[in-house]
Amino acid sequence: MAEVVAVIASTHHPFYYRASTATGEDRPPFADEWVRKVLAFRETLTRARPDVLVMVGSDHFHQLWLDNMPQFLIGKAPCYDANFYNEEREFGLPRMVCRGQEDLSAHLLREGLDAGFDLAFSNELRIDHSITCPIITLRPQNDLPIVPVYTNIFAPPLPRPKRFVQLGRAIREMVESWPSDQRVAIIGTGHLSLELGGPRQFGPHGPDPEFDRKAVEWISSGDVEGCLAEVTLDSLHLPGNATHGFMDFMLMMGVAGDGRKADYVDTYDLFHTMEAYFTWFPDGGGRS
Repeated sequence: MAEVVAVIASTHHPFYYRASTATGEDRPPFADEWVRKVLAFRETLTRARPDVLVMVGSDHFHQLWLDNMPQFLIGKAPCYDANFYNEEREFGLPRMVCRGQEDLSAHLLREGLDAGFDLAFSNELRIDHSITCPIITLRPQNDLPIVPVYTNIFAPPLPRPKRFVQLGRAIREMVESWPSDQRVAIIGTGHLSLELGGPRQFGPHGPDPEFDRKAVEWISSGDVEGCLAEVTLDSLHLPGNATHGFMDFMLMMGVAGDGRKADYVDTYDLFHTMEAYFTWFPDGGGRS
């Protein structure tokens, strides 16, 4: 059976690529420290020596729209075109092509349906920065096949936070039941408190530092029940109008396991949001 060798959760700031590659006067003052943190975080995946990446993210209304909005979707294509024109224009992101792992996609889809998750699928999925940004930060050589898993965090009605946790637990079990000798890393990206287009978008830190503090503690300590006791669809409006992306972090807490403390934790306050990086090594694999 397949082995889960790393569980990783992070933010997916689309400006990292431009900031990290800028030079001279164009290089922002926070870039060097940001790069240092990302390089240290990247090493946690490198040490795990994965063969396949299961990538959890959320489409930013690029391919999925209100005429057809699945709650949870699995890509099952041989390859995925990545990044859209506005992401090139606004964030400087490169066009990419990611190789797919069709066997694992098919396994997750079949097992997920049998486990009671009415999963959608796409043979023609094009992915955006919620998945390409963690590839850029964690595996910039883009040499491993992926299975993209998209969640709906934008278009109400949304699944409730508990359903994200349940899906995370199921993904872990389904990957581990895949009849393969492949080493699998499960990577998910969301964000902490976040305001987009609102009055709190461009402050010196995230719009709700107290929520960010509690969120980092929930994730790093594996306090799934404590998190579920406080986080609801309604409460997530308060820390910022786009904070529902935190439910993808909750999904990854489900993957990691209740009460499972993260082996690696780091954060970085960036003018309008807090960046956060977490890694769990199941059974001690990947630790130095």
